[in-house]
This record gives sequence, structure tokens and C-alpha cells, in this order.
Amino acid sequence: MFNLARIRGGIHPAAHKDLSAVLPIGSLPLPPRLYLPLRQHAGAEALPLVRVGDRVLKGQLLAFSPSEVSAPIHAPSSGRIVAVGPIPAPHPSGLTANGLVLECDGEDRWIELDVPVDPFSEDPLKLADRVARAGVVGLGGAIFPAAVKLKQGTRHEIKTVLVNGSECEPYLTCDDRVMRERAEEIVDGARLIQHILRAYSVVIAIEDNKPEALAAMRAAAASHGAVEVVAVPALYPMGSAKQLIQAVTGREVPAGGRSTDVGVLVHNAGTVYAIQQALRHGRPLISRVVTVSGSCVQTPQNLETLIGTPAQALFDACGGFSGEPASLLLGGPMMGVVLPSTLVPVIKGATGLLALAKHEMPREEASPCIRCASCVDACPMGLTPLEMAARARVDDLDGASEYGLRDCILCGCCSYVCPSHIPLVQYFQYAKGQQDERRSAARKSEYIKQLTEARAARLAEEEAAKAKAKAEKAAKAAEAKQRKAAKTDNEEVQS
Repeated sequence: MFNLARIRGGIHPAAHKDLSAVLPIGSLPLPPRLYLPLRQHAGAEALPLVRVGDRVLKGQLLAFSPSEVSAPIHAPSSGRIVAVGPIPAPHPSGLTANGLVLECDGEDRWIELDVPVDPFSEDPLKLADRVARAGVVGLGGAIFPAAVKLKQGTRHEIKTVLVNGSECEPYLTCDDRVMRERAEEIVDGARLIQHILRAYSVVIAIEDNKPEALAAMRAAAASHGAVEVVAVPALYPMGSAKQLIQAVTGREVPAGGRSTDVGVLVHNAGTVYAIQQALRHGRPLISRVVTVSGSCVQTPQNLETLIGTPAQALFDACGGFSGEPASLLLGGPMMGVVLPSTLVPVIKGATGLLALAKHEMPREEASPCIRCASCVDACPMGLTPLEMAARARVDDLDGASEYGLRDCILCGCCSYVCPSHIPLVQYFQYAKGQQDERRSAARKSEYIKQLTEARAARLAEEEAAKAKAKAEKAAKAAEAKQRKAAKTDNEEVQS
């Protein structure tokens, strides 16, 4: 049994999980078209392998990874590629993104899948490569390529595989339903990850407000001694990897560090299921379970959804809207993003689609900070949000960094408890974005500098080579002139 450690801070927002958790995972009709952004993951954008007019089969590779930190895109169904270029993107800006448009033929024909005979008999790195080729990314919202994490076993000693089933965001229940209905597969996937990482143990952590999921996972893990299921307190943001690690193991990830620094590797429950499907059945990540909820949804539930399905199709499958939504969100209300329209597609990291009414949204206008320090008490990272925000507001990014901006997980706890209703997390999102732009500009500047120096060096080498060639030519000409003069002198002497 685990002696759970207490984590700092955290909040207890209204859960609203009963809206969608009561119904089993449903399905929806095959949409006429699927819209597939080429960047559905952290890292480099996938590069397309298909052209307009190409016919493809379900599971076929459509775009490949240009680097290790990237993920390929596969066809969620069979059909024809009808466009390669800008498509609607799930981003509050409303801007488009590079992508593919697949017109489904209704046949849903699979390619021939490469299925391993026994994954446990394969080399761990080969299994990690299989996961990479399957395009699996973190399905809890982080969308980091799963294979990169699986290869950490070659660089670090991983003692514990921690399966994150806490799902602390309000409204979201996709992981809850997956754990209830696919517990055997998740346990199998966790054991496969343990094999890949050569870890000592597996812990599946689930918040105690999910008794059905806890019971299902414990039953599935009963015959596997190295797999333990533990209930953790329902507290937001328990689903954050660093907080969950501290609660379960008592070890705190150092500032600026990673979970591997304390011998733990965390995967979301849905990600573990996707890894199991890739390694047991050879299936690429082409669908996921999405929570469709909010008081404006007629029949909230979880739906098994093909990647690329327009959001409107999911709302239609749930009976449409019962009222005019005040806000549409991709993800949960704490860390999700506002959707510009229902035309945007479901991507790999889409945990939920929420249609919220006015009474579910913050209503009060922001007022000046009263220095109450409620945000400090709530911060799970032990930061001082009021000081970071004061500096971020005036673009003092270095000052914000001194107060721990890098360690901020953008959970929104500070904004939630602020009596002045200051949108603190928005300041931190802005500051982090500005820092990313600065780093990108610095990298670009350094790259240009390297190119300039390389060009200067190349030109210098070319000039040196020309000078050398000219000198050699002049030397040869002088030598020839000397020989000619000597020959003339000899002829004169002989005559």
C-alpha cells in the first residue's frame, strides 16, 4: 500500500462529471470529410507524403516525422485526398494550419497491419520505434510524442511507470470511461511500457471520485503483482505529472527538472491504451475518445471519434445544442482553448468539446489586486503568481522568470481563486509565448550568424584557392619563360 504524500496548493472546482460519465462510450457516423492538421503534436510539423487525388486506405501513412520530436499522421478511414494546404485549426485565433483533407469513400478499408507475434519478446527500442511509427502522442493534452518518453529507459533508470488516470479537469470523463470499459488493455499496455523501460513497478493512479474506474482497474490488475492501483484525492491539478508523482511517490521533481530525474515516467491512461493497440494489433493512432459536455449539449457523453472529424459532427451526435453556447472549448474549462467555430477538427490531443452556458462562465470584471495572496496558497508549484503577473503585464519577462515562470504549469488555479478576478493565467500564457518567440528569434539569429560565418569562410577558401591557383599559374608561366630563355641561349651558343 502507498502512503500518499500531500501536495501543495490545489483547488476543488465543481466537477460536472456526472453529465457525461453515466453513458458508455458511443460512436458516430463516418463523416463525409476528415480534416487532418499536420501538427497535432509537440515538435516539428509532419511532412505530407500524399498529393491531391491520391487514394488511401485506413491506417495508411499520410505524413511522416521529420525529426524524433514529431509524430506521423495516418488515414483515419479510406478515401481520396482532395486538398493539401490550409485547413481550419483548433486555435482561438481562428487562423488556418497546414493539413490534409480526406474525402471518405464509406468503405473504411484497412491497410495490412504489421502485428508483432509477441511484443514481450521484442527488443525494447524496436517496440518504442513501433510506437513512434504509430503516431502515438500524449492523449491527456500534452501531445508529446510517446516514443520519445519510452526511449528514456536508455538514458535514465526508471523505477516506476506511473499511469495517470486522475483526470482532474472538470467536465472531462473520457479517461474514466476508457478505464471502466478497457481496463484489461490498459493494464496490458502498462506492462508493455514497463518492459520497454525496464522499470521495477507500475502504479495506476486514479482520483477517488471515480469508484467504477478504480474497481475495474483493480480487477484487471489483480493477476499482475507488479501492477498496483492506488486512489489519490480528488484535487485539481492532481492530473499534472509533477503533482501526481509527488502524491504517489513522495518525491518532488526539482525546479526546471523532469520526472525522469526522480526515476518516474508518467503516461496518461488513454495514451497507455493507444500504445497497447499499436504494439498488440499494429494499429496507428487514428481515433480517440472525446468527452462532449456542457449544459448546452442535449445529451452529453463520450464518443469514439476519428481524428479529423469536425467538432460539429460530435455535437450533432449528442443531439445538438439545447441552448446558445456562451463559449465553445477544446479541452477542459481550466486549461482548454476557445474554439473559433464548430468547423475545426478533432485532433489527437482533444480530450473534450464543451459547450458552456453563461452561468458556467466567469461573469465578474477584473479589479485591482488586493494582495491577499490567495493565488500563492493555491499554486501547486509553490510560486508567487501575483509577482509574476505584475512583471508579465509590463513585459518584464526576465523578472517574471526570476519568480518561476518556467515552472508555471498554466493550471489556472490562481485565476480560479482570485477574488479580484484577475486573469492571471492569461498573463503567464502571454509571457511564455513571448519567451518562446524570443528563443525562436535567438535561434534564428544564431542560425543566420552561422550561415553568414560559413559563407564568409567559404568565400575566403574560394579566394585563397583562386589566389593559390593564380600563383601556381604564374609560377608555371615563369618556369616556362625561363625554360624558353634557356633554350634560346643554348641555341645561340651552338650557333
